[in-house]
Amino acid sequence: MGIIGWIVLGLIAGAIAKAILPGRQGGGWLITLILGVVGALLGGFIGGAIFNVDLGGFFDLRTWLLAIGGSIIVLLIYGLVTRGSSRRA
Repeated sequence: MGIIGWIVLGLIAGAIAKAILPGRQGGGWLITLILGVVGALLGGFIGGAIFNVDLGGFFDLRTWLLAIGGSIIVLLIYGLVTRGSSRRA
């Protein structure tokens, strides 16, 4: 899968992860893209290390499930890191 495929996969996986998780997550489409691509890489790494499943092609269901799962993990971590930054003293 090329770089354009990773960007599209990351953007869609990040958007799906934001839709699945409740609450208000900050960031626009650029943050969604970055979190999605990082989540797809994380999901692929976890899938390969734990489940012995590699990322397949763009239209492979395993690829999408791993990318969305990784994006959810990254989005949860992002929410924990940025939780206190939006509050004013």
